[in-house]
Amino acid sequence: MESIASEEGVSRSTVSRMLEAARAAGIVSIQVTPVHGRAQAVEQEVAQRFGVSARVVPLPEGVGAVERLHHVARATGRVLDRSVGAGMIVGVAWGTTTSAVSEHLLARPLSDVQVVQLNGAMNTLSTGVGYGSDVLGRFASAWDAQVHHFPVPAFFDHVETRRAMWRERSVQRVLRLQHAADVALFGIGAVGGAVPSRVWAEGYLTGPDRAALTAAAVGDVCTVFLRADGSWEGLPLNARSSGPVPPVLRRIPRRICAVADEAKVPGLLAALAAGVVTDLVLDERTARELLLARPVARRGGS
Repeated sequence: MESIASEEGVSRSTVSRMLEAARAAGIVSIQVTPVHGRAQAVEQEVAQRFGVSARVVPLPEGVGAVERLHHVARATGRVLDRSVGAGMIVGVAWGTTTSAVSEHLLARPLSDVQVVQLNGAMNTLSTGVGYGSDVLGRFASAWDAQVHHFPVPAFFDHVETRRAMWRERSVQRVLRLQHAADVALFGIGAVGGAVPSRVWAEGYLTGPDRAALTAAAVGDVCTVFLRADGSWEGLPLNARSSGPVPPVLRRIPRRICAVADEAKVPGLLAALAAGVVTDLVLDERTARELLLARPVARRGGS
């Protein structure tokens, strides 16, 4: 009422009397819609349109990017709590989002749970071991789980090196655990956004890599890059990536994706088109952008 009074150059009491008269005449109706109710409606639409189990997180007004991420991370922690049980193998792809999720896990010691890293974290600037250990370590602490690191580069310099490493028994052991996972957790990597993807921001890609991907890809899942239609085949960097390609990821029964940034909607649409998401946790703003976006039809491939 104060805003209307200021705009119209009248007193607040005048606005109040006019609103009361308008309500009495049936011209104006005032209704308070709960934020949770709004989010639930969006949640149902996302689930129906994309064929996933959806959790849409309502946001308070004026929430910042980092706080927004942690709202989604907290909700994802609850989804994991319902999804992970004794004797399971959980695959985790490192990244900004999964790191935030690891800070919001519900402590619940479980019997014989194993956590396996889904993609390597090394690059030319760092071994990635410290970062990966911190993230996976929080999962281990929450569930009293055994951790299996994947000590290989995020991206190999040469396809031949990757092939040779994949023949090593120590690497094959981790790959077998990945393939046997019951649950996978990952985010969406994007070029921009309020909270940058670690792949793009921390020295994992060369200048030529960035240029090629900007022209062809819209995002990545587990450091495997996707085109807008969900295809991944033929992108050169994917042949050097340590992450599981979509057909491998789809073998994991439950695949939980967490997203808290509208800039990641193109990558999320691609991941949905690739069929790698079964459970989606995202904030209300990102969910609305997802519903407004136009999916790209796949031109072929598997």
